[in-house]
Amino acid sequence: MSQDCLFCGIVAGDVPGAKVAETETTYAFMDIQPGSDGHLLVVPKRHSTDLRDIPSADLAEVAIESQRIAKHVFDAWGADGVNLLNCCGEDAWQTVFHFHMHLIPRYRDKTKDRLRLPFEPGVRGDAELIEDLASSMRSALQEG
Repeated sequence: MSQDCLFCGIVAGDVPGAKVAETETTYAFMDIQPGSDGHLLVVPKRHSTDLRDIPSADLAEVAIESQRIAKHVFDAWGADGVNLLNCCGEDAWQTVFHFHMHLIPRYRDKTKDRLRLPFEPGVRGDAELIEDLASSMRSALQEG
């Protein structure tokens, strides 16, 4: 863990976050600047700066957990699609330098889907909605 890394702080429980799922090597939580309702992040627990330095085993675990969660967004939230996105480097929109995979549910209903390319983070989401979505995903993952 890196002492000055926001995501390491979330994984450690030192920084608040709406947890969705946790495995031995990964941690998933809701994005507080969501591109769509249900936008979440999957990170390795072990700190890696970006795609260039993440150990392949950690990358595989993040990908596998991203896929597992993605299978549930259709039924749990009524999503019509899903994007997986990794931003590697500042010029690729990476703003937190701890490897992370964005899992972004997509909706035909554009009141739930604000993502347009190019995606520009910065709009803080509704905290209650974020927690509600985290809770519903936790339930869906336990049932499925």
